[in-house]
Amino acid sequence: MISIILPIRNEANFIKKSIESILAQDYPQDQIEILIADGMSTDSTREIVQAYQQTHPRIRILDNPGKIVPTALNAAIRQAKGDIIIRIDGHTLIAPDYVRKCVETLRRTGADNVGGCMTAEGSTSFGKAVAIATSTPFGVGNSKFHYQQAEEEVDSVYMGAWLKQVFTRIGLFDEELVRDQDDEFNYRLREKGGKIILNPEIRSVYTTRSSPLTLWKQYFQYGLWKIRVLQKHPKQMSPRQFIPPLFVLGLLVSVILTLIISWSKWIFLLITLSYLVANMAASIVTASKKGWEHLLLLPVAFAILHVGYGFGFLAGLIKFWNRWGDKKGEIPPSAEL
Repeated sequence: MISIILPIRNEANFIKKSIESILAQDYPQDQIEILIADGMSTDSTREIVQAYQQTHPRIRILDNPGKIVPTALNAAIRQAKGDIIIRIDGHTLIAPDYVRKCVETLRRTGADNVGGCMTAEGSTSFGKAVAIATSTPFGVGNSKFHYQQAEEEVDSVYMGAWLKQVFTRIGLFDEELVRDQDDEFNYRLREKGGKIILNPEIRSVYTTRSSPLTLWKQYFQYGLWKIRVLQKHPKQMSPRQFIPPLFVLGLLVSVILTLIISWSKWIFLLITLSYLVANMAASIVTASKKGWEHLLLLPVAFAILHVGYGFGFLAGLIKFWNRWGDKKGEIPPSAEL
């Protein structure tokens, strides 16, 4: 028995395609239940899902008054009847063999969590540039689920598929974390000796943010909430996650110093020009492979990924300055399952 869980809110533009991709799975349909945890959507999302329920009774809608992803995931996990739980996001379309590949990989590897690569697509010119930028090491560092081509053990995967018993052993998702709750859960999983496997044959397509503002908000929040993850799991942070905030901090400090020391403006120029050169070089190399029509927007996408995350990280240091002794957060006990 497989329980597919979807944490959604206001996904009217995408939820129909997402549900259709689930209903098209080549896994036995009578062994799949679909739990949609809705964060009290204010658009037509709920009506769309209810229409599907008329012909597909295996679909259930759960209320998520918390309106954020971790509370949605936990509500669905508590209600799941399956031996295996597979997460699907509302902005994502899964391949017809997605469920089968997840089940096969869990059985073959003995892993606690498996997933595949995220194939990003954009619905606008900027969104397409974002999709390309987030599929490169320069854009996202060593987040291998964005571009890895070989199966291997990793720190994290996109979405995830687990044996339900994993949540009894590890606990549920941290309901404090508006973002980065999957990273925090995977940290706990690996601390307990768990294994996470990325299999590129597990395929899905994710629709990226379509405008600079929405992308900035997304990555600012990633950086902001990464501080709470750092406070709870300081040994699990990788060096790449500190590079954007150090870059932004260098810019801010050099600007402040120019008010005191005149020659410090050269430090600001050095930092800025070094980044611009690296950004343009990466953009040119990427555009040469993906299409020169993306060259104008790629530098903007790269800069928002890095600077947005960096500013968010620094904002998190201020917002959570007094939380360094708090490692617990709001993780519901596994006994609630």
